[in-house]
Amino acid sequence: MQLQQILFSQGFGTRRVCIGLVEQGLVAVNGSPCIDPFTEFEPHGLQFTVQGRAWSYHEKAYVVLHKPAGYECSQKPGAWPSIYTLLPAPIRQRPQRQGQPGVQAIGRLDQDTTGLLLLSDDGAFIHRMASPKRHVPKVYEVTTRHPVDAAMLVRLLEGVVLEDDPRPVRAAACEQTNERGLRLTLTEGKYHQVKRMVAAAGNRVDQLHRSRIGGLELPPELRPGEWRWLEPAELALLSP
Repeated sequence: MQLQQILFSQGFGTRRVCIGLVEQGLVAVNGSPCIDPFTEFEPHGLQFTVQGRAWSYHEKAYVVLHKPAGYECSQKPGAWPSIYTLLPAPIRQRPQRQGQPGVQAIGRLDQDTTGLLLLSDDGAFIHRMASPKRHVPKVYEVTTRHPVDAAMLVRLLEGVVLEDDPRPVRAAACEQTNERGLRLTLTEGKYHQVKRMVAAAGNRVDQLHRSRIGGLELPPELRPGEWRWLEPAELALLSP
């Protein structure tokens, strides 16, 4: 693949911009400067730098972000900044290909909810992770307004009725972690589901943090607002 095509596929701008980056001497491949944008390279495993920043080739983007509070999971946010501003421009600008989307969040967390958020430009992966038919478990650490009691745990496990759905909604698992703490596992993704379930069980959510999706735990080294590429072994933890 030509170098300019590689840069374009990785989100470094239009083809004209990518050609210009190379011709201006702003790109090095495997440690060596390259000024011919049409030089052919094997993209898989390719290491390169653009304007001094190191990158590696990813055919598809699989990203984990530690979402902080005060950000919206929207590309057109309202009152709060977008989580996409936490990502570097090349990830945000990866092009759409063959009907596949650009990088987007898989599901949404409320602006005041923190924790594990996945982003990708792989349409099949996005569908697999977001589809309610897949029942991908998501684990939330909940801090409640009032003390947790046994009756509340029973209601969450047996099912509570939400305003827009007469069918009881149940937690797949629920355990008390401290006086006002719950670890709640859900396999559905309804609007404000955790907050509404806790309210229906007679309490209120003060803080909410997603700690796990499928078999993937939020990487402990990621601080709020930080991101990184998912490793192949981590992707395997998300496979059904």
